[in-house]
Amino acid sequence: MILTIAAAVFVFGMLVLVHEFGHFITAKMTGMRVDEFAIGFGPKLISRKRGETVYSLRAIPLGGFNDIAGMDPDNNTAGERGFCAKPVLSRMIVILAGAGFNFLLPIVLFFAIYATMGAGKPATEPILGGVIAGMSAEKAGLREGDKILSVDGQPVATWVEFTDKLKNVTAGKDIVLAYERGGVTAEVTVEPTFDEQEKRVLVGVQSSITYEPKSIPESFTLAINHTKDITVFMIDSIARLFREPEQTANLAGPIGIVQMSGQVAERGFVPLLNFAALLSINLGIVNLLPVPVLDGGHFVNLFIEAVRGKPLGSKAVAYTQRVGIALLLMLMLFATKNDIMRVFFK
Repeated sequence: MILTIAAAVFVFGMLVLVHEFGHFITAKMTGMRVDEFAIGFGPKLISRKRGETVYSLRAIPLGGFNDIAGMDPDNNTAGERGFCAKPVLSRMIVILAGAGFNFLLPIVLFFAIYATMGAGKPATEPILGGVIAGMSAEKAGLREGDKILSVDGQPVATWVEFTDKLKNVTAGKDIVLAYERGGVTAEVTVEPTFDEQEKRVLVGVQSSITYEPKSIPESFTLAINHTKDITVFMIDSIARLFREPEQTANLAGPIGIVQMSGQVAERGFVPLLNFAALLSINLGIVNLLPVPVLDGGHFVNLFIEAVRGKPLGSKAVAYTQRVGIALLLMLMLFATKNDIMRVFFK
């Protein structure tokens, strides 16, 4: 439980902090007045004023926020340095910078992993690199590091041979896996299950990973390409939610993300960094959706202002924001329902 909470705080905190820092630094660069940049939420623990900005550390270590003067045109105390008084292009840059930094973070994290550890690839030997909690292999007693020797008496020498044999098993029909652990061989009976999301039979194991050293230039290129590939995949996944409504059953909310953070953290710090990178890309994409209240919705308003030569009226903005809040609440409730069903009624 402590590990799960610590992992969730680390992941959520880093993603939101990076997002808000993107807004903060671009607001400063475009001459806007930033009254406060905070790490965390709730009561202030420490605060220091440097120049015109208060930098504070708050009690709840989940992300942060920055207070840019003039976000509300009817309450602009910063004059020409208020957000609303700046050119449309400057405001667009500030609005998009949060999501932009969420795309930069994975590049930095992937680069650090590649540059220090190398590029990971599945090991050739049939050695378990991970056993998924709650699935049949874990229930049968298999552990990370176990070397699979045979499937129903048929020997396996490589991970590919092992997975090929698993493709031919039937969900609900027991199979016998022989394995070696610490020089001692043993057998376990495992009941494969059919995974609706993966559309295949699974026992709940993952291959071990070997790392191939990479140079600094190679690491940078790999980090960019990996971030690009994940972004394309996630955009397609979001589009599938609209094309295939049944895919919404896979949506996860805060409870699900907290649970996954703990599960990934159990596998080590590097897997947790990879998980944070994936969530950062997801956060960047979601924030760019043209939904009022989200950054994408604010950008649409600014684009309309640029085209028509004047901002939308305060009543129109207020109405669209209420619609956006309602949509986000509905999505959050639906995702939380999925989390509850997945965690407590699986």
